[in-house]
Amino acid sequence: MKNIVILISGRGSNMEAIVHACAQEKWGARIAAVVSNKASAGGLAFAASHGIATEVVDHKQFDSREAFDTELARVIDQHQPDLVVLAGFMRILTEGFVRHYEGRLLNIHPSLLPAFPGLHTHERAIEAGCKLAGATVHLVTPELDHGPIVIQAAVPVRADDTGDTLAARVLRQEHQIYPRAVRWFVEDRLTVSADGRVSQLDGAPQVVWSAD
Repeated sequence: MKNIVILISGRGSNMEAIVHACAQEKWGARIAAVVSNKASAGGLAFAASHGIATEVVDHKQFDSREAFDTELARVIDQHQPDLVVLAGFMRILTEGFVRHYEGRLLNIHPSLLPAFPGLHTHERAIEAGCKLAGATVHLVTPELDHGPIVIQAAVPVRADDTGDTLAARVLRQEHQIYPRAVRWFVEDRLTVSADGRVSQLDGAPQVVWSAD
């Protein structure tokens, strides 16, 4: 049984999707803990209501990113994680933290990486005239919003889209692909080549095309 620790900063809708999928699909894994940098994060109540341990490490209580990340890692490691999942965790992590969990740290980003790393991805995609937007699950590296790509979901950009309408459609796809990627990882169904390309060992599609 593998242990998954999920980090959130808010509602944690991707965390919810992963928790539900883990239970319904009977993965050989368990959500060992949900950790937030904010005591007010709504996802903590959801996790507790599902019998999942919760922890808060308030970044405002630390003088530096390094000090925060050191304590965060200490708290995470108490749960002996095989995988750490960033699910709307709104902190830029230090290189030391990322290296500590290298190869077992997943993130989801609301764009088709490497396009539009950082914030305001949907508005930037619309402004650039993109015909497709989407989301990417990737292994985390020290470079922000980079790293080997596990799976992507592509969503058409409509002529009348706003950042909010596009974000809502992309989020629905996030809830599909993130649990899938986490399951592949904990079931050892992924491999990473020397040049950083991720393959799904069963040959399952690593691109989801949405007509929505």
